[in-house]
Amino acid sequence: MSLDGVTPSLTPHRLGVHLVDGGAVVGVYAGHATAVDLCLFDDADVETRVPLFGPKAGVWHAFVPGIGEGQRYGFRAAGPWQPKKGHRYNPAKLLMDPYARGIVGDVTPMNAEGSSALLSNRDGTDTAPMMPRSVVTAEPGGSWQTPHPRIPWEDTVVYEMHVKGFTQQMEAVPAELRGTYAGLAHPAAIEYLTSLGVTTVELLPVHAFASEPHLDHGGLSNYWGYSTMGFFAPHAPYATEAAQAKGAQGVLDEFVGMVDLLHQAGLEVILDVVYNHTAEAGWGDRVLNFRGLDNHSYYRHQPSNPGHYDDSTGTGNTMDFAHPRVVQLALDSLRYWTEEVGVDGFRFDLAVTLGRTGHGYSIRHPFLVGLTMDPLLGGVKLIAEPWDVGLGGWQVGNFPAPMAEWNDRFRDRIRSYWLTDTARGGRHHPTAPELATRLAGSSDLFGHTEPPLMRGPIASVNFVTAHDGFTAHDLTAYNGKHNEANGEDNRDGTDNNRSWNHGYEGDTDEPEILALRRRSIRNLLGTTLLAAGTPMLLSGDEYGNSQGGNNNAYCQDNEIGWVDWSQAEWKDQLRATVAHLVHIRRAHRVLRPAEFYDGQDHNLHDGNPRADSAWFTASGAPESEDWWEDPGTRVVQFMRSLGDEDEADALVVINGSRNEVEISLPTDDGPPWRLAWDSSWETPEGVDEEILRPGETTTIEPTSIQLYLT
Repeated sequence: MSLDGVTPSLTPHRLGVHLVDGGAVVGVYAGHATAVDLCLFDDADVETRVPLFGPKAGVWHAFVPGIGEGQRYGFRAAGPWQPKKGHRYNPAKLLMDPYARGIVGDVTPMNAEGSSALLSNRDGTDTAPMMPRSVVTAEPGGSWQTPHPRIPWEDTVVYEMHVKGFTQQMEAVPAELRGTYAGLAHPAAIEYLTSLGVTTVELLPVHAFASEPHLDHGGLSNYWGYSTMGFFAPHAPYATEAAQAKGAQGVLDEFVGMVDLLHQAGLEVILDVVYNHTAEAGWGDRVLNFRGLDNHSYYRHQPSNPGHYDDSTGTGNTMDFAHPRVVQLALDSLRYWTEEVGVDGFRFDLAVTLGRTGHGYSIRHPFLVGLTMDPLLGGVKLIAEPWDVGLGGWQVGNFPAPMAEWNDRFRDRIRSYWLTDTARGGRHHPTAPELATRLAGSSDLFGHTEPPLMRGPIASVNFVTAHDGFTAHDLTAYNGKHNEANGEDNRDGTDNNRSWNHGYEGDTDEPEILALRRRSIRNLLGTTLLAAGTPMLLSGDEYGNSQGGNNNAYCQDNEIGWVDWSQAEWKDQLRATVAHLVHIRRAHRVLRPAEFYDGQDHNLHDGNPRADSAWFTASGAPESEDWWEDPGTRVVQFMRSLGDEDEADALVVINGSRNEVEISLPTDDGPPWRLAWDSSWETPEGVDEEILRPGETTTIEPTSIQLYLT
């Protein structure tokens, strides 16, 4: 195909391939290349190469007439082969478009000997037969009609889920839709979510991804999807067979339709995005796109040894967010998914990497500034996983407003309090102070801003479980991980589980152990939903889902990784408990504060003596320093008030001891208390209402929580 007559200086430089009248404009960044070809494939997979103009500011570009929707394509880049300087150009490698809106086909695995023409070497074998194809799609903007739900942060309950795993075993969803975008949007799936009361689904990666070669050889796959090969294209295998048969446009349309149907049900959609690394793995591994286009620019290299990567992700490579084109790539991708696909926010995997400069992490990194100040992106939900594996990689509390962050301090303290500390009969150091800090919104982590305290407790995403680690059930059933199915001799996955099997490892029929486990699950999830902050639940936890003790099910695209919806009375009761707590949280503003407590009396009506927050002993006496610092303090009472006669006050009573304890509710002139929930209840359904006056005495069961409301 000839581009004679096209004036290079007038060719648009928009990155990617975009349809315009008469054809398409093409742009790809390859700053160190000496030539770049656009490779077009027809229905017979015959390749036609079109030389691009450039580079102009590192971009190779053209207007190519005759290109239409569904056109399959790739790139080939020529340039220096200088591995010691970070350059690995090889025009024999077909490359995917980093900006492709559609991707079809799979990456061919390496052979049993671990060799492949896809590897980053000077092999002259054409890799086109082994590579997926980028596909031109029509813009999806306007195909979704429902406005964004715009759930306020203080009303948000996040539900982390896997698109496939959530519905793969859900019998109410038709078989042909299970495990797909359409399955998640099926009325049965939506009714489950809305009746549970969650507001926001957080989807594990749905950007197009590839499995690692070692998983392919072991008969496994990258189930979680943290191995991105395209930041603009939805993962095609999650679409129905009917959508995939229509090509990349059908996959995109199904994804957009899913978002729209979830919006119609009032549910927000957040994507877990992985901009910190790619599926190309280590420096000598396969070439899919970035390594072949501009290895030196896209990836971080050791300053004194540019032939090797500077890896802060533990995956073999790390995207270089000190490079403007990498920042542009991420921001362009985020804007696309927000503006044209319609999603409501993002959770950033290993987000510290996205803020790394040559001198370490910076809250003023250009990417973070651009993200939070952007008039479009700054208004959606932004959640950081505030760590990576590099030096200084733990940065909880150090991301800019309006970002929220996963709070691993909450996770670890709540697990320890209800499980490992209880199993040991307590600790030899005070545990109540940190428990109180986590319940009150973790101001020690999220309060140090300028001006102070402006982020509020909603910046803390409170969770006890996530995709990475034990489920809530398995936290109560296993003392150690059981990852044998992963094929790594149980070496993978964390050993810092803070779990307790309650006396028996794994499945048991012992009624007493099972009852204790169920109460511990209720304590873990109840604490998450009653603490100040933004609660996040792992899908299936509310239904007692187990992974058989596997705490790293990233490669288990099977019954281990899928949510088990098999019915049991105790599962229904647990789900009823979680739905009850979510409903209570939604109904009472006192349980979902947007600002940190200051312990002051802000009541607006006469006669209410209650401060916005206060702590009391089991006897109802006000807190004291000696009480806080006593390692034996395992019973705390946490009172909260808005000072508004039209809003309820709340009292959370926690008994972390293994004994029944007599408590006295704090004495004051406020209204009576109604027991709204007790974690000793197997189910909240059919429980008689109990009313207690301030100062009145009652008992609380061992290792349990009580919630009182006025």
